[in-house]
Amino acid sequence: MIVRILIWSLYDSKTTIEELRDSLAELEPPSVWLWNEAGERFGVVAFGEELPEAVAHVRQLIGREPDVADEFDVLDR
Repeated sequence: MIVRILIWSLYDSKTTIEELRDSLAELEPPSVWLWNEAGERFGVVAFGEELPEAVAHVRQLIGREPDVADEFDVLDR
C-alpha cells in the first residue's frame, strides 16, 4: 500500500482554511485531511494507489500544487 502526504502553505493562496473545511469531501478511511490554523497550513494523508478525487478540488481552490508532496510504501508486518 502507498501513503501520500501533501501539504500546502495557505499564506498567499486564493483561499482560507475555513473555506477549505466548508467544501471538503469525506475521504475514505484511513485517509484524512490535516490543518494547522496558526501555521496557515493544510494537507492530506492519503492511503491507496490513487489520490482521492477530492484532492484535485483542493488544488483548484488553493490555486497551485502542494508545497510538500511525499510518497511512501507502507511497511506491512
